[in-house]
This record gives sequence, structure tokens and C-alpha cells, in this order.
Amino acid sequence: MMPARLERLIDRLAAGGWAGAALMPATNLAYLTGLQFHPGKRLTLLLIPASGAQPVMVVPQLELERVRAAAPFAMQYVAWSDAEGPLRALAAGMEAAFGSGALAKPLAVEHTVMRVMELRALETVAPGLQTGDVDPLLSELRMVKDAEELALMERAVAIVEQALHAFIAQVRPGLSERALSRMLSDAIIAAGADSESFANMVASGPNAANPHHENSDRLLQPGDLVIIDCGAVYHGYHSDITRTIAIGEPEPAARHVYEIVLAANAAGRAAARPGASGAEIDAAARTVIEAAGYGAAFVHRTGHGLGRETHELPNIVAGSDTPLLPGTTFTVEPGIYLPGRFGVRIEDDVVITAEGSRSLTSFPRELIVVEAGSLP
Repeated sequence: MMPARLERLIDRLAAGGWAGAALMPATNLAYLTGLQFHPGKRLTLLLIPASGAQPVMVVPQLELERVRAAAPFAMQYVAWSDAEGPLRALAAGMEAAFGSGALAKPLAVEHTVMRVMELRALETVAPGLQTGDVDPLLSELRMVKDAEELALMERAVAIVEQALHAFIAQVRPGLSERALSRMLSDAIIAAGADSESFANMVASGPNAANPHHENSDRLLQPGDLVIIDCGAVYHGYHSDITRTIAIGEPEPAARHVYEIVLAANAAGRAAARPGASGAEIDAAARTVIEAAGYGAAFVHRTGHGLGRETHELPNIVAGSDTPLLPGTTFTVEPGIYLPGRFGVRIEDDVVITAEGSRSLTSFPRELIVVEAGSLP
């Protein structure tokens, strides 16, 4: 029996007139099959016929037994050795999956993942092959999470929030952003994460005016605002949270900006409901910041989809007009960035429910003021 996710993809491929799909060892393959392994430089492809016939895995010989043991459903395997190379096995796999005439139809491949190596191999064994992009189909399928996925995301959130509590207790002036970043990484892993969702960010003082700051040797100083952006991965699912804290009481202007961003975050979360679009949620948060006179300082989208990857659909931004269904997960993360001075961002992970929405993140949103104290 094929898992329901794979069956839904096959239905979409058949309805779209595709021969089928060829997937790399990456996020989409893991989503459909649970199989996870590094793609490396040895060709590996999962060939999925739109006919509903058994999928075919073209796999290096040294990976065959591991993949066969981990596969959650029956599939065919065509293995190849380093001595012979992958082309004969790939040709056999294509024949087994699609037959000799089926590739008169286009083959769906992952435009954002597939490398030239795999594409050229496919074109070599199937001259005249036409390809198209399967990413939109898979992104749409992945956007709505089932109960099992939501449970894993909630665990990823709980881990990163536990780590954030432990980390903030250690923050004090005189420590560098880079040293704090290492402490935050350690706290996330210690709390039970499989890994971090991304390289965490600790941006202090004027560095916080850069939304994608790279951690530096700058030492935290009394009066700084510090943006902390981090996430945890648990069983393949990601969390993503940002909080801004103060090292001692910040200047009144900084606290004022913080309250504006806090209100924008609340407005964005309040706008999230079944049928709302990413554009509507973005507008709700952005209107608060624009009304306060800081519209030009909000320089990025309000949020992005979250799940198997830190950034996926939907985009919470103007022009994103698809109505959101229950189970859709995304971030709400408005910010204000004043170059040379400071920045503020407050980010939460949100899921659309049948009645409205709820925040998966619950870490305090009110400004946390760390005692400036004495330098270490």
C-alpha cells in the first residue's frame, strides 16, 4: 500500500497530464516516503509513475539494503555499482516505471532541487525527454499539515522555547554575539532538537537593524536591543521564533518601536483564519506599522510557510491571494529596522484552525529586560 501523501501526488500528476515524477533525495522525497539520506554525488532518483504503478528507486548499490529496509511501502529497486556507473540502471528504471512510450508526456522534476547531474542523466537515457516543475504540486500538498505533522511541529516549538528560556537567563553585557550564538546552539540541542532549523542570529544594538545579520564579535552593551532568531528541528519538522530583548532599560524611542511591532504581530495573528490569504495577514500587520509612521522601515514580508522546511508556502505577503485552509502553518514576524540605531522583530508560528487560528509559540511577547549588571 502506498501512503496517502504519495497517492495524492499521483492523482495530481495524472490529472495534469504528466508521465510521472522524478524526485531527488531531499525534503519532498522524505515527505512522501520517510526516506532520508544525503544525495551525495552518486545518482539516486525515485521515479513515480502517474499510472499508479509501483514506484522505482534507482539507487547506488551501497545504499540498497538500507533504503529497502527503511521503505514504508513496496517499490522496485534498480541498483548500480561504482564500477558500472548509473546510466544503465537509470534506463532500466525509466523503462520499469514508465514503459517505452509513456514519456511522450512530460516528466515532473524538482526545479529548485534537481541538479544538472541528474537532469543530464535523464536526458541521456530518454532522448527528447520533456520536463516540467513538480514543486508547485508538492508545495501545495505540503502546505496543509495533518495531526501527526502538527504534533511534531509543536514538539519542535516546545524544544526551542525551552532553549530560549535557558539561553536568555545567560545573556549579559560584555558577551559577544558569536559567543552567545554558540550558547544558543548548545541550548537548542540540549533541549532535544535533532538540529537547528538554521544558523541562529543574535543581533545587538545597531546590528539589529539588519534583518539577516551575521553574528559578529560585537559585545553586548547596556541599552542594546538584541534580536534573537532561532529554531529547532524535530523528526524532520521545524520551528522558527524571534524575540527581541533589552540589555537594561532601552531608550524611550526603542521601547516605543517595540510596542508598535508587538501590536503589528498581534494584528497579523488576529487576521489569520480559514479563507484568509497571506496578503490579508500581511496587510493587517503592515497597516499597524505604516499608521505609526514606520512603513518604510518594515522591509520584508510578514511571514512564510513552515513545516518540513523553514521556508515553504504560503508566503505571507502582498500578492499571495490563495485562501488558507485549516492545517496551514506559517510565521507572523513583523519588524522595524532603523539603520545605525536598532531593530525589533517579534515572530510566532501560527496554524489555521477550523474556527480561526492558534499560535504554536507561546514564549512571552512583552519586552524582556535583562539586568545590565556589571561586565563579566
